[in-house]
Amino acid sequence: MANPYLPNWEYIPDGEPRVFGDRVYIYGSHDKAGSGEFCDWVLKCWSAPVDNPKEWVCHGDIFRTYKTRDHEADTDWTGPQSRLFAPDVVEKDGKYYLYAYIAETKGCVAVADKPEGPFKFVSQYKYNIPEEVCNGGIFIDPGVLVDDDGRVYIYCGYLRSFLAEVNGDNMYEILDGTLKEHFIPCEPRPEDGFDDDKKCFFEAASMRKVGDTYYMIYSPNDCPKLAYATSDSPTGPFKYRGYIVDSGLDYPGGNNHGSIMKVGDQWYIFYHRMTNGTIMSRRGCVEKIEILPDGTIPTVLPTSLGFEDALKPYQITPADIACVLTDGAYITEKNVFKRVIRNITAETVIGYRYFDFGDDFYSKTMDFSASVIGMGCDCRLNIFIDGIDDENKLESCKTKGKKIGSVTIGHDDAVVSTVVEAVTGKHAVYFTVETDYPTDWMGDYFKGRNLFELESFVFMK
Repeated sequence: MANPYLPNWEYIPDGEPRVFGDRVYIYGSHDKAGSGEFCDWVLKCWSAPVDNPKEWVCHGDIFRTYKTRDHEADTDWTGPQSRLFAPDVVEKDGKYYLYAYIAETKGCVAVADKPEGPFKFVSQYKYNIPEEVCNGGIFIDPGVLVDDDGRVYIYCGYLRSFLAEVNGDNMYEILDGTLKEHFIPCEPRPEDGFDDDKKCFFEAASMRKVGDTYYMIYSPNDCPKLAYATSDSPTGPFKYRGYIVDSGLDYPGGNNHGSIMKVGDQWYIFYHRMTNGTIMSRRGCVEKIEILPDGTIPTVLPTSLGFEDALKPYQITPADIACVLTDGAYITEKNVFKRVIRNITAETVIGYRYFDFGDDFYSKTMDFSASVIGMGCDCRLNIFIDGIDDENKLESCKTKGKKIGSVTIGHDDAVVSTVVEAVTGKHAVYFTVETDYPTDWMGDYFKGRNLFELESFVFMK
């Protein structure tokens, strides 16, 4: 399953991946295409076998703060303003505990006998700390750790971070005297590696323990990125280690939220990307990562791969798995079946990493076709591998690419085709666009003009 790794119609941002038994589960917010608000009133759960994380199954709504067409709310103090954000789920003593962040009201804990729920309300958080702490009891973006010794910790915050220990007997009571603020600073703290405002805490706290090391994954002030800090204790101090992924690198940027998880023998970073020309319509993505012997995680580029090892160029590629979209282009959902890249201009670069063209190709050429929606403009789509003709135009690719062909796009909806140079091996594919519109005194008039929409494409031997 390529990125996004869930079915195209599903929008699950803020993903917290968890492995329970032989399945990997994803818990997150629930967005809707084109919405003017973050999230709605339900939490959904999807899972896949650890040994085949391409086969995702939906377990439906697992918790709700407002009535739906099928169920009443699971909470009795919430209403239409009480949207659900960024949950987490942990297991303790054979029970599964859901930590819910509820907009404009105090969050809560729910419990289930199975990791896929359904979850039943247990209690709102109980604590003896100032109301302004943890954003007035909302506990924004709760990330929870059940440590090897059975002690339980919660991490949360927006613009400033908090952690505290939870009573492991009831899983909702914050133990007195355990609150710690600014465990990830909101101002530079050079002695711990936070020597830049951009590295400091914004939101999206998520804790993982790997061996004896505690990893705090979070959204820094440079919020399209996911950063991480490590400690030898669940309560810190934490040392800044770097960025894991940047979902806004040559792509429409916005907030980011996710975490790391080992699925089988492979570590991944789960995160999300923006769609529909808004930051409130987000889809889950995943990248393979490596944790080195010194505990560091090398930064990875966003790709179109998801759980795939490579994309298949000789099968139809839907345009909306692009991992590079520049200069205002974006993916939009027209309906359940149709998603396109729109707002494509002469400045746009569209990219897909990575296709495996194989090594048994003996011809000098191959065919290329693309399904496009015309916008009454003539233009040319240039096809590159490994980079583009101007390596300074992309932050994510500083390699000058090789042009293997181009195809003319006309006024109307069409399948456009051309012959391109045959290639072998594994390559990124990039598209650039050019027109014959004047660039002199009328250049500003034509700059930014929407030339066409891209639906899909395929290479053919």
